[in-house]
This record gives sequence, structure tokens and C-alpha cells, in this order.
Amino acid sequence: PRGYSLMAQSRDLFDDSTMTFGEHLECLRTHLIRAIIGLAICVIGSLFIGDKIVGIVRSPIDSALRKAAEVEGSNIQVEDDISDISMTDIWQSIQEKLGLAEPAEEPEPGTDDPEAPAETFKQLQTSNELDRTIIVSIMPSELAAALHEYNPEAYPAAKPAPENAKEKPLPIRIAAQEFQQLETVIDRQNQAVTLNVQEAFMTYIKVSFIAGLLIASPWVFREIWMFVAAGLYPHERKYIYIYLPMSLFLFTGGAVFCFYAVFPFVLKFLLSFNTMLEVNPQIRLSEWINFAVMLPVMFGVSFQLPLVMLFLERISVFEITDYREKRRMAVLVIAFLSMILTPADPMSMLLMMFPLTLLYEFGIILCGFKANKPQVEGLEPV
Repeated sequence: PRGYSLMAQSRDLFDDSTMTFGEHLECLRTHLIRAIIGLAICVIGSLFIGDKIVGIVRSPIDSALRKAAEVEGSNIQVEDDISDISMTDIWQSIQEKLGLAEPAEEPEPGTDDPEAPAETFKQLQTSNELDRTIIVSIMPSELAAALHEYNPEAYPAAKPAPENAKEKPLPIRIAAQEFQQLETVIDRQNQAVTLNVQEAFMTYIKVSFIAGLLIASPWVFREIWMFVAAGLYPHERKYIYIYLPMSLFLFTGGAVFCFYAVFPFVLKFLLSFNTMLEVNPQIRLSEWINFAVMLPVMFGVSFQLPLVMLFLERISVFEITDYREKRRMAVLVIAFLSMILTPADPMSMLLMMFPLTLLYEFGIILCGFKANKPQVEGLEPV
């Protein structure tokens, strides 16, 4: 009847609820305020340790850049220890290399000779004047010629080596204060960079906020759940208690898998092209932070696949037999999604595709634990 229709349309959404609309709004406001307060406390706490958090986030790219630099190699070797080598010692070494003098006897350990290298090394270890040394290689004949040209009276001309003799390079250790600055410059070349004055500050704030949100997420989820649970039936709450922890575990597992397993392989693969093309990579810190945050989130979301399969099976969109019979199609869809959710490189795509294929099989197993679906009274199953 028309009157019944008008009455049905005029029913309020909260007619069957024990709480009025105003009480629901007050409950929502209370839980939102508590969630925001918890989030603010965690973000402020993260600001005090933001440098350590940024160091953790940037550690994969810094490690990858250092390894890429090691692969390229260098003719300069930086050492932490130093020793004093006089010009006489260098001349003696040149004569030994050219076969013009007998090798000098090494002083025995524990000698009292003040000129012994070991004693000199101990003295220089406690000095801050020479902090770093480098070792360079030079041909003995070239050094002998340079010394003779510098001071012919002190360093006579060396006899030419036999034609068939193979001259070996002579390693020489050089110490200077500037080498410490050189080492600092080299280290900074293998680190992420900033391109404007406020970038480091904004990155610090961004990373601290994200870290605070992650730390506060259990509290925020709890407050949201406390509001939502008031409108759910007991059997609906039971499903939330079972599957919400599983969802959090899968999301965290996907993010951790990406950070510690995917990043090293992906960065090694991508940075290898810089070496091949002989270009120097300069990674911008803010761009790396965006990449290092978004990719783990993509992995965490994609790892929800078993729960999505279970949800679709529970609402009768798919049956477990459909999942088993459509494996090939599922792998094709997984490969397409992996290509969309990851950067444009095959390594990250494969590292997402393989775990998702295993999670697809886990979803089939999860659907096998079939719960009793509620039936409408008075209807018999066909």
C-alpha cells in the first residue's frame, strides 16, 4: 500500500539501533580524538629519532651505491694505518726492484731502533697530524729518473734494466691530512643527495610522520574498531578477530620482504646499467624516500591476496573449484598486476610475482577450511 511505502521510506537508519544518531556522532568524535592524540604522541616521539629512521630507510640505497663503486674498482687504496717512509727507504726499494742492491734485512720485532717502522707506527698512531694514507703504484725506473733529476748528487742515475726483465710497479704509501678530506668526498659520492636547501628538512619531517603513523597504527586501528564493532553482530565480530590479525601479518610480511629481499636485487640490477653506460648515479634523497615507502606498501597490499580470495569465496562470487581450474589465468593476472604495482624493471616484477603465486595456493588452502554458511529458514539446499 502507498501508506506503507511512505512509512518505509521515512524510517530512519538508526531506528533499530540502541544509540541515537547524535550518540553515534559523539562516539565517532570521541574515538577520532583519541586516535589523533595517539598519532600525535607517536609522531612527536619519532621526531626525536628521525635521523636514525632516515638512516634505516636510506641504508639499502647507500649500501647499493657503495657496492657499485667497489665493482668499478679504483687504483687508489685508502688505509686506516700509516707509517713513516723516508726518501732513503724509497731509494733502497727502487734499487732492490731494479736488482742494483741486496734486499735490506727487516728489523726483528722488539728492536730498540728508534727508526724502526713498528716504533714509528706506534708513535704516529697517537698523532692526529696524519689521519689517512693512500698507496699509489709507480714504476721504479720512472721514480729513479725523477729522483736523479731532482737531486743528481744524492741520487745517481740508475742503470737500465735488462731488456728481458719485467719491471714490477713499486707501491708507495703517501700520508697527508688532505687524504681524510678526499675520503669524505668519496664517501659522499656514494650516498643520496639533496638538490635544494629545504629538501633534507622536509624529508626528515615526512619520514618522521610516516614512522609515527606506523607506530601508532595499532592504536588507531583499535579506536576505529571500537567504533565499528558497536554496529556489528557477534558472528561478524568473530570474523574480524580472526582475519584482521592475519591481514596485519600479511601486510607486514610483504613490506619486510620488500625491504630486505627485494631492494638489494632491484638496486643491484638498476645500478648495473650506470656502470655499463659509464655514468655516475646521483640518487635524490626525497625521490628515494618516496620509492622506499611506496614499494613496500604495494607489496603489503598485494600480499592480501589470500584474504581477498577467501572473501570472494565466502560471498559466493567464486568457488574453490574455480580457483583450482583457473590457475593459469590467475598466474597471468598476477604477472600483470606485478608489472603495474612495481617499477619498470623485470627483477622487481618477478620478485612480486613468485610470492603471489605461492600466496594464491595458500588462498586455495584457506578456502578449504569452509565455514558453515547461514541458510534462510524454510529453504532446503538444492
